[in-house]
Amino acid sequence: MIIDGMGDRPIKELGDKTPLEAAKTPNMDKMVERGICGIMDPIRPGIRAGSDTSHISILGYDPYEVYTGRGPFEAAGVGLKVLPGDIAFRCNFSTADSDGIITDRRAGRIREGTEEIAAAINGMVIADDVEVIFKESTGHRAVLVLRGEGLSDQISDADPKHEGKPPKKVVPLDDTKEAARTADILNMIVSKSYDVLKDLPINLERIEAGENPANIIIPRGAGAVPYVEPFGDKYGLKPVCIAETGLIKGIGNITGMDLIDIEGATGGIDTNLENIERGILDTAALDYDFLLINVDGADEAGHDGQLDEKIKFIEKVDDMLARLMEIEDAYFILTADHSTPISTMDHTGDPVPILINGPEVKVDDVKIFSERAAAKGGLCRIQGCNVMDILMDLMNKSTKFGA
Repeated sequence: MIIDGMGDRPIKELGDKTPLEAAKTPNMDKMVERGICGIMDPIRPGIRAGSDTSHISILGYDPYEVYTGRGPFEAAGVGLKVLPGDIAFRCNFSTADSDGIITDRRAGRIREGTEEIAAAINGMVIADDVEVIFKESTGHRAVLVLRGEGLSDQISDADPKHEGKPPKKVVPLDDTKEAARTADILNMIVSKSYDVLKDLPINLERIEAGENPANIIIPRGAGAVPYVEPFGDKYGLKPVCIAETGLIKGIGNITGMDLIDIEGATGGIDTNLENIERGILDTAALDYDFLLINVDGADEAGHDGQLDEKIKFIEKVDDMLARLMEIEDAYFILTADHSTPISTMDHTGDPVPILINGPEVKVDDVKIFSERAAAKGGLCRIQGCNVMDILMDLMNKSTKFGA
């Protein structure tokens, strides 16, 4: 179970505690008392991991070999079948003013009406020999796929990363004509999206209601679909994934996991944790050997600099764990995929806490689940790529190395 973005740094307002240290987490603490813990660098010490690359690493794949960009995983996560030669992007529905300046990168955390907005972009004609495929994901997220000859994923992002700036001009990252052509096409799509969306009825309704309109799309994370050895073949396990965002669903899809959709799972602090809990318990009773779970609200709060909301979300997840801890004859790994500190409002390379419960685990002396306390645990400091090796060994399913 990965609590996305849970890790943080000491905050003065909390007496130099982290949100996890400040939160009331009796169930996480109970899990620590029954298990072994440590801290984990999702990729390597000091590397600022994305949610995609960190999950790839934790699942035992080398992100430096598998990862071509975030787009293909997002596309797979929303159910698009990406074909060889397709170039996929993750996108934000964003808000731009009449001067082309981005005033809200997430369009007010839009939750409703995105299907209608996506339909206005899907099929946009830019070049006769390039098909534009566009589909909404969860919340402000969406996916763009370009299908045609002579395209490349070696192009930069359009995302300015901060409000108050126009979309970045997309440029080729190599000297090929394919990269130059793809960059030109993407720039035209971004520009045309504003013209198509600014007067869309749903956006006019949002403006009238005092909400930011989703009147432009911002693509980033270009990538071609990688070949990935199916998780089930790699480990001899039957895997399933419960996740909220298209990105993590896409990682589950591309690695060959079954996907369980949860109603009301928004990927934000307003997500329906009761439904997620019920889905986990129902799925645990099925014929699966491995369950990957991701909840995203702590990461959203970190990106938005919402200290109180991050603490509250961690406490809500802790409450959910009371029922999950009742699952018998299982190994339960609880961790984060990266830190998203309130102070930076972005991912950092700080290590995250990790704990393991289950049969024959060598219980250590740690009593509290937090970044600092976990550092004193029996797992010491590990990397994400170590997690599956440790789990397979505990399950007595690992292969002996040597005589």
